[in-house]
Amino acid sequence: MKHQVENRASLKPDAHIGVVGAGAMGAGIAQVASQAGHKVFLYDQNEEASFRAKESISLLLNKKVAKGTITREHYDTCIANIIPLHSLDELKSADLIIEAIVETLEIKQSLFRALELICKPECILASNTSSISITAIASCLKYPERFLGLHFFNPAPVMPLVEVISGLASDQLIAKQLYDTCLLWGKTPVKTKSTPGFIVNRVARPFYAEALRIYEEQGAGIQQIDRLMKTAGQFRMGPFELMDLIGHDVNYAVTLSVFNAYYQDPKFKPSLTQKSLVEAGFLGKKAARGFYTYDDSGQKLNTASNFSELGNEKLCVLNASDSYKTSSQVELLPVSNRGGHSQPNVKNQPAHPLKRLITRFNKIGLISESQLQNEIPFTYLKYGEAVVALTDGRTATERSALEAIDNLILIDMAFDFEQVTSLGMSVSAFSSNQAIQDAMTLFKLIEIDLIALEDIPGLIVMRTLAMLTNEAAQTCMQGIASAKDIDIAMCYGVNYPQGPLAWGQRVGVDYVFQVLSHLQAHYGEERYRASSLIKRLSLTGETFY
Repeated sequence: MKHQVENRASLKPDAHIGVVGAGAMGAGIAQVASQAGHKVFLYDQNEEASFRAKESISLLLNKKVAKGTITREHYDTCIANIIPLHSLDELKSADLIIEAIVETLEIKQSLFRALELICKPECILASNTSSISITAIASCLKYPERFLGLHFFNPAPVMPLVEVISGLASDQLIAKQLYDTCLLWGKTPVKTKSTPGFIVNRVARPFYAEALRIYEEQGAGIQQIDRLMKTAGQFRMGPFELMDLIGHDVNYAVTLSVFNAYYQDPKFKPSLTQKSLVEAGFLGKKAARGFYTYDDSGQKLNTASNFSELGNEKLCVLNASDSYKTSSQVELLPVSNRGGHSQPNVKNQPAHPLKRLITRFNKIGLISESQLQNEIPFTYLKYGEAVVALTDGRTATERSALEAIDNLILIDMAFDFEQVTSLGMSVSAFSSNQAIQDAMTLFKLIEIDLIALEDIPGLIVMRTLAMLTNEAAQTCMQGIASAKDIDIAMCYGVNYPQGPLAWGQRVGVDYVFQVLSHLQAHYGEERYRASSLIKRLSLTGETFY
C-alpha cells in the first residue's frame, strides 16, 4: 500500500516531532521544534546524551529569558515539550522524525529500517544529512515516498536556512508540507533535489577552492586574500578564516565527497595544502592552529609558521606626504577591440561596473561633466601614465601585449565600488614605475588602498565570483533548485552578501562568461569551463531572473 499524506499546508502545532541523535545538531533541531510549540521526543543511543541535551537547551533558553527575548512562560513550555526517551520504540506516536546521527549511509539506513517498523504509516521520515544522497538512504525503505532530507545549518536555532531535499521517490506533497512547516518554525526553507552537496555545499566549493589555488600558486598571501574578500567582496569572513572555523577535517571531507560523487570533476578537486593540514592535525580554530594560530580563548593571533605570506603583505598605500592634489583629469577610453577578443553583448546588460567609481571621481573633480554625461561604452580609465581596467580573466601582461597598452594596471571586482576601501591590483610587466605611482595616487585620492597581487588571471574577488556564479548556474540549469532558492540558500546558509546569480547578473552575465573563458584559456583546464546556461545568456542578453 502506497503511503498517503494528508494534503495540508503544514504540520499542525499538536504534531509530535521525533529527533534521533542528541548531539549539537539534534539538540538544536529539538529546540527549534519545541519553541514552535511541538512535543519533541529526543532519542540517542547513549541515553545520558538526551538528558544532557535537554539541560543544554535549558541553559540556552534561560539566557533568552534573561535577555527578554522570550518569556518565562514560553521557557517553561519549551522545556516541558522536550521529552528524552529511553528506547526507539517510544517514537511510535511521532508525526515527523528527523535523524541527526553519524554521516554513514549504512548506519542511517539501519536506523530508518527500524523506524519504518515502529512508526505509524503517516509518519514522515527525514534526515539532517549534509552530504549523503537522500535517494540512497530511502532505497532500503518499503515506503520511500515519505522520506526526505531536512538539512539544518549549525547552530540550528540561530541559522535560518533549511534545505528541503527530495529524493527520487519522495512525495512532493510531503516536500511542500515540510517546506511550509519550516516557515512556521521561523526558518527560511529552500527546495532542492538530492544531489551531491545539495545547494550550499555544492555551490560554495569555489569560495574555498579558488582561494587555495591562488595561494598555492603564490598569487597572494593568506591575509591578503582574506582581507580583500571581506573588504572588496563584502563576505563576512575570508575563505581561510572560514575554513579554520569550520575545521579542515570537515571542510576537506566535504570537498572530497563532492569531488568523488561527481566522478572526479576537476572543478571540485581537493587541495593538497588542506590535506596536509588535516594530516598534521592543524584542523583550525578547534586545534588552535590552521591557516592561522589562535590563543586559548580562540582569538586569532597570526598566520601559522608553516605558511609563508610571500614576504610582507604588499599593501600599496601612499603616505600622506606622497599624496597630492592634481589638476589632471581621469579620461574614459572607449571599448577597444585590439587583440581580437570578443566584445560583450550589451543587450539588456547592466552598465560597466567601473561606472560606480565615476561618482567618486566626480565628487573630487577628476571627471569632467562632459565625460560624466557621455554614454559611449568605455573599458579603461587613464590617469597620468596609468591605464586602469577591470580584470577580464586574463593576466595584465597578456592583455597588455595583446592590446598594445604598455602601462596597463588591472583592478579587481568590488561588491560596491561606491563604498569599497581596498582593491586588489595587478601590474603588467610592461608598466613603468610612474604608471604604478599614478594608479596608486588616483585611487588614494578617492580613499581606496590598492593591494598589489602577483599578475594572476582574474585576480581574487572576480575570479571567485565568476566560479560561484558558474556553479550556481549549473545547479539551476540541471533543475536541482530554482535561481531564487539557490541565491536564498547562499545568503542565509553561508552569509554571502548577495546570491551568486543575482550578483553575476548585476555585473553582467556576458562579463562573467568572458572571465570564465579567459580563465579556461589561461589554464587549459575543464575546471573553468562555463556553464551552458551562462554561455547562452551571454549571447541572448537574457538574465537568470
